[in-house]
Amino acid sequence: MAAGLMRKAAGNRVDVYSAGTKPGAGLNELSVQSLREVGVDLSQERPKPIDPRLLRAVDLVVTLGRDAHVEPVAGVRIVNWDTDEPSERGIDGIERMRLVRDDIAARVNTLLTELTSPT
Repeated sequence: MAAGLMRKAAGNRVDVYSAGTKPGAGLNELSVQSLREVGVDLSQERPKPIDPRLLRAVDLVVTLGRDAHVEPVAGVRIVNWDTDEPSERGIDGIERMRLVRDDIAARVNTLLTELTSPT
């Protein structure tokens, strides 16, 4: 979800890759639907594991959720976004995914500003 939102927000200003720490067999359809609502198309995406060579080549890794973990790599900044979990408040279905999407979108926008602002 974060990669799709970042690709849309950043255009070609940053390189964006997506992979899972524990990739499933398919994409979450509610997540796909919630992203489609804001113009993000995941139709060409498939769950995939982290490529160790790519991991060593990037500057920043963002993991999503409490259970996501990536072993530290020299020279690579790893940030975990412990995202809002509406299901803990009894919110499920597409409403849940919209809230998660919006939480991640806000974080993406903040990160994009950080990455593209002069130092």
